[in-house]
Amino acid sequence: MTSDSALALADALSSGPVVLDGGMSNQLESAGHDLSDALWSARLLAERPEAIVEAHLAYYEAGADVAITSSYQATFEGFARRGIPHDRAAELLGLSVGLAREAALRAHAKGVARPLWVAASVGPYGAMLADGSEYRGRYGLSVAELERFHRPRLEVLAAAAPDALALETVPDTDEARALLRGVRGLGVPAWLSYSVAGDRTRAGQPLEEAFALAAEADEVIAVGVNCCVPEDVDAAVATAARVTGKPVVVYPNSGEVWDARARAWTGSSTFTAAQVGGWERAGARLIGGCCRVGPEAIAGITAALRAA
Repeated sequence: MTSDSALALADALSSGPVVLDGGMSNQLESAGHDLSDALWSARLLAERPEAIVEAHLAYYEAGADVAITSSYQATFEGFARRGIPHDRAAELLGLSVGLAREAALRAHAKGVARPLWVAASVGPYGAMLADGSEYRGRYGLSVAELERFHRPRLEVLAAAAPDALALETVPDTDEARALLRGVRGLGVPAWLSYSVAGDRTRAGQPLEEAFALAAEADEVIAVGVNCCVPEDVDAAVATAARVTGKPVVVYPNSGEVWDARARAWTGSSTFTAAQVGGWERAGARLIGGCCRVGPEAIAGITAALRAA
């Protein structure tokens, strides 16, 4: 939430659906920014922060209530490979939250009257590797090793005071366990969102098992899926709601498929705003889009939910 709103995101979820934004990278690319880099959109935190503000603002103006920060691929290890020292990397992580806050302030100044929230993106270990392994999981690391990787970044992002931590595109239950351990005691609510294929995580575990990990986690305000094809959403929403009893978060890709070797999207879009009514009826409360879903689609989601 912005500083002039006292409504917590968790409370908003109890009263109806909340609209998430769409893909950060596609919005930046549509504005002419080159993201062919291992840091992806996180590179612009250092080089073109104003571009990130503009991308967030486009989604707020399209109807999004929550902006997800550009920190998905921002890690101490990834920045270090680019020669960015630890202290500067911490500044950039915190800046990701500040840029989304700035966009919310500008949206309010331009007449957007509803509460606006910021969720700090925490991508999986595989996102740091930048080799597509976030779509496979099973990195050969223990839960404890993954927790040690995630916790420092979680602490820095939490210190920047986002409204939530978006533990997103999680490919397997080991990493989910590590992230759930990592958010303990930070004082910031979180959502846990898996990348899935059919009725299983990308690593092949049943979704019932995966969602159940968050059922008793007090820090977790929503559980669900993202960065999957729209066709996999319906069953996943129903399972998440049944297993956890929590609000469900869902933000699929356009339906196109990422080719990690070619670093390009293939196929055609299957995402339509008409799908979101069924997701809401099944228990989805945080609803938006991920890769290749832009402001026009978010405007469609907003209209569909208001008409429901």
